[in-house]
Amino acid sequence: MTTVGFVGLGRMGKPMALNLLRAGFPVLVVSRSRPPVEALISAGAEESVSLADMAERADAVCTCLPDVPTSEAVFLGADGLAAHARAGQVLIEHSTIAPSLAERVGEEAAQRGAGYLDAPVSGGVERAESGTLTIMAGGEERHFDAARPVLEAMGASLNLVGPVGQGSVVKLTNQLLVGIHTVAACEAFLFGTSSGADGEQLLDVLSTSWGASNMLTRNGPMMLSGDYGSLAPVRLLAKDLGLIEDAASDLGIPLPLVQRTRAFFDEGMARGLGEADISSLVTLLASRVQSG
Repeated sequence: MTTVGFVGLGRMGKPMALNLLRAGFPVLVVSRSRPPVEALISAGAEESVSLADMAERADAVCTCLPDVPTSEAVFLGADGLAAHARAGQVLIEHSTIAPSLAERVGEEAAQRGAGYLDAPVSGGVERAESGTLTIMAGGEERHFDAARPVLEAMGASLNLVGPVGQGSVVKLTNQLLVGIHTVAACEAFLFGTSSGADGEQLLDVLSTSWGASNMLTRNGPMMLSGDYGSLAPVRLLAKDLGLIEDAASDLGIPLPLVQRTRAFFDEGMARGLGEADISSLVTLLASRVQSG
């Protein structure tokens, strides 16, 4: 049976690793936080003593990490996964990173005969828990086919979207829409309810109208209840919007809506909403009305 390593047991990584265990894979784990490591060990996983140990023992290694510097260190550090990769192994990056970083990791893995997929995911914590994520992978078809049983344990929609780097491109394209549509949903909800519309009925009507969007459907109930939680923190999407702006700058593509959306997310973080769910940004708009 394929042994799978998993690095990063945060909001998304922990349920993804648990689904690998449920599918019957032997799982090795590494994470900076002890509680999720202990939870995975209790569920049947084994802790690796280092990234090198994991790379030497696992047939496939998945990562789900919080930011680009961490991904770069885990893969390209002196004691990272690429330095200890071996022929026949597949490294799978589920984090949202820059396409240029994915290409660098892919080159390092290839030099050691290993495969690499930049395979970010979409669907949030709920679909990570249910094993129904959308996975968009960049890489060679043979590596994607070798990793398919592992990916099937975590996702319901598996997509090979091109060579290494294209998984990140497609994910950032998705995040562009998530960010813009989140701000649009906040503005629409605030406009309608401030004008006297019943919030619950408003969401119900819009769900079958041209203005419907997944982000309105997803964020609407939280905006209605005022219970935002932290399932999709503002800081993570702010990070992704920064990656999109950087990539667009390199390409010479103007993205004025992304620029305005990133500024709005950055303002939300400055106002203390970094760890709050993206739906909480409606409170930033509402505060502007009150202070105006």
